[in-house]
Amino acid sequence: MPVLALDTSAAVAVAVTDDAGRTLSTRSVAEQRRHAELLAPMIVEVLADAGVDRSALTAVVAGTGPAPFTGLRVGLVTARTLALALGVPVHGVSSLDAVALRAVDTLGLAGGAEVLVVADARRREVYWARYRVTGAAGSPAGIELVAGPGVDSPARVAAEHAGGAVVIGRGGVLHPDELPLAPGAPLDPEPADLARLALARLAAAGPGALLATEPLYLRRPDAVPTAERKSALG
Repeated sequence: MPVLALDTSAAVAVAVTDDAGRTLSTRSVAEQRRHAELLAPMIVEVLADAGVDRSALTAVVAGTGPAPFTGLRVGLVTARTLALALGVPVHGVSSLDAVALRAVDTLGLAGGAEVLVVADARRREVYWARYRVTGAAGSPAGIELVAGPGVDSPARVAAEHAGGAVVIGRGGVLHPDELPLAPGAPLDPEPADLARLALARLAAAGPGALLATEPLYLRRPDAVPTAERKSALG
């Protein structure tokens, strides 16, 4: 019962997992502009590598951000369209959740530890969310959100949200003075972690549950329609 997961909040990333969340194939390209060009061929590649026909997919999972408008929209529209064409459900998981889950595994964090995920929001800002570890490493349900998500300056996030937390995510690479990363910290979402989180949440929610795919933009897009001008003649 394979699951397709994709994320366009940072890199363009795609994975196929089995129904236990084990990775069968994954691809990632560090690209912030050509999402529409890259995503469909990458989906074809990971399905071929995993030996999975798309008709065998049982669900599609998409990262819901936060991220800039255009890239995130491409990922979510692709996920929804593919799921509709295949007649399978589409589920959304915050991309920051996936980075937090990865930290539990890679850093071996114990229950009660807290992590601050910071991602590049451009404009000298970061997207952020703070999590508490509730389970052991390897447990896909082992994180809970305690604050955020939000967008703010690195200095403000550090002052208001970083105390006592392990800092992870690419925002720490871009702003090391304010948000120093933990050694070995994960940087970007892994699509397989999105699938693992979705599967754990769906198992807890019961049959027929869906995970919302509303995007986390957190601020308005840069390009907005111009206001219609009134004629001077009335």
